[in-house]
Amino acid sequence: MTATKLGSTDRTTLKRSPDRAQLDRNEAYRLLDSQWVAHVGVVDGGQPYVVPMAYARDGDRIWLHGSKASRVMKLLADGAACCVTVTALDAIVVARSGYESSMNYRSVMILGKGHELAGEDVAHAIDAVIDGLIPTRSNEVRPSTAKELAATMFIEIPLDEMSMKVRTGPPDEPDEDHELPIWGGVLPVHLSFGEPIADEWADKKSVPLPASIEHLKNKGA
Repeated sequence: MTATKLGSTDRTTLKRSPDRAQLDRNEAYRLLDSQWVAHVGVVDGGQPYVVPMAYARDGDRIWLHGSKASRVMKLLADGAACCVTVTALDAIVVARSGYESSMNYRSVMILGKGHELAGEDVAHAIDAVIDGLIPTRSNEVRPSTAKELAATMFIEIPLDEMSMKVRTGPPDEPDEDHELPIWGGVLPVHLSFGEPIADEWADKKSVPLPASIEHLKNKGA
């Protein structure tokens, strides 16, 4: 399936608040590249399951990884239809009523079916997921063992059918609410990293902080 314009299929066209649709695929990719957690939804026997997973984007596809014993991974490997969402919370929208209170956010929804990776793609996917969490970290860790690889599954999902929705700005309120003596506005939300905490083994041996962690810590400061 050829990659389509964002939100252009029957399943991804925004019906509610269509003005919030983001149609630039590059914006969706920037969001995917900036986040860490994807929520992956599948249905098994009529029961929906949604699981948070680490992921990495590689071109027009994303890679998910998990245990081969995982229900969701088994379903994905068998070709189950899935829905993957990734969201960045940018602000709490503080309105003068509960009804108009909201959030500013950027969210991508991906629909499709995945398949299990094999061969050289697996090694590439491992490094991509590691570096998705901490850039360049794959250069600092030991290689995965055969036992670890045998217990892990990687699923590839194409980014063919996808939509992106964005909310920005202050509360959207009726004019009469503006006369109330109640504060309204936006409370920005920022992600930052704290001071790294060494485990007992790194502490005992006085292992220095790696460049990847140092860079991420300074970037988030």
